[in-house]
Amino acid sequence: MIEEKAQEFKKSLGLLDAVMLVSGSMIGSGIFIVSADIARNTGSAGWMMLVWIICGFMTLTAALSYGELSAMFPKAGGQYVYLREAYNPLVSFVFGWTFFAVIQTATIAAVGVAFAKFTGYLFPVLDEDVYLFTWNTFHISSAQMLSIGVIILLTFINTRGVKSGKLIQTTLTLVKILSLLLLVLFGFLAFRHEIWNLNWTAENVWKLQYLNKDGSFTDYSTLGALGAFSAAMVGALFSSDSWHSSSAVAGEIKNPQRNIGLSLALGVIIVTLIYLMTNLMYTSVLSMEQMVNAEKDRIAMSAAQEIFGSFGITIIAVMIMISTFGCNNGIILSGARVYYSMAQDGLFFKKVGKLNQNSVPSNALWIQCLIASLWCLSGKYGDLLDMITCVVVIFYVLAVAGVIRLRITKPGIERPYKAFGYPFLPVLYILMGLAFILLMVAFKPNYTWPGIIIALLGVPIYYFIKPTKGNISDETN
Repeated sequence: MIEEKAQEFKKSLGLLDAVMLVSGSMIGSGIFIVSADIARNTGSAGWMMLVWIICGFMTLTAALSYGELSAMFPKAGGQYVYLREAYNPLVSFVFGWTFFAVIQTATIAAVGVAFAKFTGYLFPVLDEDVYLFTWNTFHISSAQMLSIGVIILLTFINTRGVKSGKLIQTTLTLVKILSLLLLVLFGFLAFRHEIWNLNWTAENVWKLQYLNKDGSFTDYSTLGALGAFSAAMVGALFSSDSWHSSSAVAGEIKNPQRNIGLSLALGVIIVTLIYLMTNLMYTSVLSMEQMVNAEKDRIAMSAAQEIFGSFGITIIAVMIMISTFGCNNGIILSGARVYYSMAQDGLFFKKVGKLNQNSVPSNALWIQCLIASLWCLSGKYGDLLDMITCVVVIFYVLAVAGVIRLRITKPGIERPYKAFGYPFLPVLYILMGLAFILLMVAFKPNYTWPGIIIALLGVPIYYFIKPTKGNISDETN
């Protein structure tokens, strides 16, 4: 009996915990950086804000659709389970493989290194330019080792039980939401009329063009403008990713049929509003030229210097440290549940599908830690995340389309919650997602084909390892 209880998830997460998991997993370092590149590709405050508005709308629309899926299948694994139930084990495995190989593990690495980089501002010995080991062109820096140390620490904490992870997540997410709101407030208190007027009353405020570092503009052709806008969307979508984190820990959420969908909607709304306010604040203290010239695209630091003076760098460094630490905790906690579900289906190492004495998938947590640490050492996580953004949207489109497919193929399944705005909003998301994917394939192939190839590698791997009988859910098509 004791062993049986140890193999069951403990429902320890309430609605607040689930909302903080969603919000905290979304807010990492992106909001402090990517707006510089968005400003560069759009060339105007109006178009920059439109990118964030469209991204927020798409994310919320997808979250509302996921609410129906989460109510139908309140199981650990989230998106992996939804794709399996809506389509077949091959589709869900390709997602799970890509999620494990790059999407989640490279994100953990990127967020971990971001934490270390900004820690280096306060403690120079931990800077990314301080090399501990060099061999030809390969280097291992203090920042990389610190990022690995943080990933190991958070993994260990999460192996102690979901309550340990949720305490860090809820506390740090509340702190960083408050910190961002205070940054926005002080930013608007430092409102500069001449900057605002320059950004919002100029004749090109709604003209899409490339903004060079010298302040000059380069006009796009019609097709070039579409490609530039889709490239600008990459940063915003990356900053809003991991919004589905609460669905992955469905087995540990109280009243999951209600609280998962609600947490997805509330978490996305909170973060979207904060992102919009933050970017609006940027336009009140920085000219577009200052944005594109921010050192290493760290636009928040440039804004903080305008608001707080030289002390602003320290303030933003501490904010990003808190933000990335909490973000990594959330994605480490949720990611392991996907591999656990894959192992339960016989599509991953058998031991990964076991829970430890604290009722968490510790083996899944540690193997995720290993791959993320290797990405930290490689230094290639940033390139891979750019390459994988298109594939991430492909899986979101498939999952949202799965809502429609399941309405047709499995009308008898109980649906405690039905997607808001069905079928209009799901169809609109699918169309917007497909438009983004096609534009990226056409105009930014370096952002698309590598990720698509990584995902497609999952097909032969699936046929090589799939069980000949049993394990994979009998509920699949």
